Amino acid sequence: MPQAKNPQKTYTKALVLLGSNVTFALSDSARLVRDALNSFADRGLRITSNSRYYSTACFPAGAGPDFINVAALLEVEISAEILLKKLHEIEDEFGRERPSRWSQRTLDIDLIAYEELVLPDRDAFSYWMNLPIEEQMKQAPEQLILPHPRLQDRAFALIPLAEVWPDWRHPVLGQTIKDMADALSDAAKSEVSPFELT
Repeated sequence: MPQAKNPQKTYTKALVLLGSNVTFALSDSARLVRDALNSFADRGLRITSNSRYYSTACFPAGAGPDFINVAALLEVEISAEILLKKLHEIEDEFGRERPSRWSQRTLDIDLIAYEELVLPDRDAFSYWMNLPIEEQMKQAPEQLILPHPRLQDRAFALIPLAEVWPDWRHPVLGQTIKDMADALSDAAKSEVSPFELT
């Protein structure tokens, strides 16, 4: 009797950015991010590559110690919403608290992109992308916005992300991550430095 063929698994690529500025000792933050990356497999999240560790200036300036940031490329078989839920579970496991917007945090994991998906729709995405900085500090979306609406503005995200998926193309802006990273000012690039975890 002929055996049934196994259907090919369909994976979706997703970009995430991890960050920590729990203390002024960057090595503590780096070890925490490393441990968080290692915990992804426990929730069935497959990391295909991750960037180097980077020391990055806290945003906004003066809000806390410098960050350690790492980008990761995932292959998943779950929806963006379920993926975000799993990322929040990892944050909680590592003691994440959200006392205020852009406050100091033990662990922050942002879902940056889920292939070319735009959520919840282009109008809502454009609203959050174009929101003035003063309003960004007061408002936070209550639903998942994809791609991350501030991606194109942030060196601390673009530089590590360019290591793991430089050819990913923004579905609204039409630029690749490499394009956006190359367009950063020298001043912005200077705020992101490789960090060696020993």
